[in-house]
Amino acid sequence: MQLTEKHNEYWRRNLKYTAVLLAVWFLVTFVVAWYARELNTITFFGWPLGFWFSAQGSLAIYVAIIGIYAVLMKKLDKEYNVDEGDLE
Repeated sequence: MQLTEKHNEYWRRNLKYTAVLLAVWFLVTFVVAWYARELNTITFFGWPLGFWFSAQGSLAIYVAIIGIYAVLMKKLDKEYNVDEGDLE
Protein backbone atom coordinates (compact mmCIF):
# COMPACT_ATOMS: atom_id res chain seq x y z
CA MET A 1 0.00 0.00 0.00
CA GLN A 2 1.41 3.35 -1.06
CA LEU A 3 1.13 6.07 1.58
CA THR A 4 0.20 9.57 0.53
CA GLU A 5 2.23 12.62 1.48
CA LYS A 6 -0.40 13.45 4.09
CA HIS A 7 0.10 10.04 5.72
CA ASN A 8 3.87 10.50 5.70
CA GLU A 9 3.57 13.95 7.27
CA TYR A 10 1.25 12.57 9.97
CA TRP A 11 3.73 9.81 10.86
CA ARG A 12 6.71 12.19 10.81
CA ARG A 13 4.98 14.43 13.35
CA ASN A 14 3.95 11.41 15.42
CA LEU A 15 7.55 10.17 15.49
CA LYS A 16 8.78 13.65 16.40
CA TYR A 17 6.42 13.79 19.39
CA THR A 18 7.45 10.30 20.42
CA ALA A 19 11.17 11.10 20.14
CA VAL A 20 10.87 14.24 22.27
CA LEU A 21 8.84 12.48 24.96
CA LEU A 22 11.24 9.51 24.98
CA ALA A 23 14.14 11.96 25.41
CA VAL A 24 12.37 13.41 28.46
CA TRP A 25 11.79 9.87 29.76
CA PHE A 26 15.49 9.04 29.28
CA LEU A 27 16.55 12.23 31.03
CA VAL A 28 14.29 11.56 34.01
CA THR A 29 15.14 7.87 34.26
CA PHE A 30 18.86 7.68 33.61
CA VAL A 31 20.46 11.13 33.77
CA VAL A 32 18.90 12.03 37.12
CA ALA A 33 20.00 8.67 38.55
CA TRP A 34 23.52 9.22 37.22
CA TYR A 35 23.79 12.47 39.20
CA ALA A 36 21.97 11.22 42.30
CA ARG A 37 24.95 11.74 44.63
CA GLU A 38 25.32 15.35 43.61
CA LEU A 39 21.56 15.89 43.85
CA ASN A 40 21.46 14.39 47.34
CA THR A 41 23.37 17.41 48.65
CA ILE A 42 20.16 19.42 48.08
CA THR A 43 17.08 18.77 50.21
CA PHE A 44 13.50 19.05 48.97
CA PHE A 45 10.67 18.85 51.51
CA GLY A 46 13.16 17.40 53.98
CA TRP A 47 14.36 14.61 51.69
CA PRO A 48 17.53 14.41 49.55
CA LEU A 49 16.66 15.64 46.06
CA GLY A 50 18.03 12.52 44.31
CA PHE A 51 15.83 10.30 46.46
CA TRP A 52 12.82 12.54 45.90
CA PHE A 53 13.27 12.45 42.12
CA SER A 54 13.50 8.66 42.19
CA ALA A 55 10.59 8.09 44.58
CA GLN A 56 8.09 10.76 43.56
CA GLY A 57 9.25 13.10 40.83
CA SER A 58 9.93 10.55 38.13
CA LEU A 59 6.54 8.89 38.63
CA ALA A 60 4.75 12.22 38.29
CA ILE A 61 6.70 12.99 35.13
CA TYR A 62 5.87 9.56 33.65
CA VAL A 63 2.16 10.22 34.16
CA ALA A 64 2.59 13.70 32.66
CA ILE A 65 4.33 12.20 29.61
CA ILE A 66 1.37 9.88 29.03
CA GLY A 67 -1.10 12.76 29.36
CA ILE A 68 0.90 15.03 27.06
CA TYR A 69 1.15 12.29 24.42
CA ALA A 70 -2.59 11.67 24.57
CA VAL A 71 -3.38 15.37 24.16
CA LEU A 72 -0.87 15.81 21.32
CA MET A 73 -2.16 12.76 19.46
CA LYS A 74 -5.78 13.80 19.85
CA LYS A 75 -4.91 17.20 18.39
CA LEU A 76 -2.90 15.60 15.57
CA ASP A 77 -5.69 13.13 14.78
CA LYS A 78 -8.22 15.95 14.53
CA GLU A 79 -5.89 17.99 12.33
CA TYR A 80 -5.51 15.09 9.88
CA ASN A 81 -9.14 13.96 10.16
CA VAL A 82 -8.35 10.53 11.57
CA ASP A 83 -9.91 11.08 15.00
CA GLU A 84 -12.50 8.66 16.26
CA GLY A 85 -14.87 11.43 17.27
CA ASP A 86 -17.16 11.09 20.25
CA LEU A 87 -17.53 7.47 21.24
CA GLU A 88 -20.69 8.06 23.24
